[in-house]
Amino acid sequence: MKRRSVQSIEDFYMNLGYKGEKLRKALESDKELKNILAMKKAKLSKKAKATKTEKKKYVLATDQDFEILQKCKMLEKKRLIPADKTAVRLILTQLKPEWRKDLVIELDTLIRKYK
Repeated sequence: MKRRSVQSIEDFYMNLGYKGEKLRKALESDKELKNILAMKKAKLSKKAKATKTEKKKYVLATDQDFEILQKCKMLEKKRLIPADKTAVRLILTQLKPEWRKDLVIELDTLIRKYK
């Protein structure tokens, strides 16, 4: 049996009329999609170096995610000015599953600063 792509699996459910939360739940329960994503993540993990903690903390699903992580780690080792440190921390939050929460916190900090 030919293995389908992630996009073809998503298209399959969308053609059945799944949208929004219903689509997300259908995709989360699809065994073939889970297998594809697990294999892809294992392949990426071998290629790029990330600690166990980083793998738990961040969603590292694409080559770009690993590239962002590696560049942020490289920058964290440099002597950055406070604004650049904040930028690197904010960029790293985009790799977290709940990235919006960190954006709201950062925005709240700025709002308080400029009241």
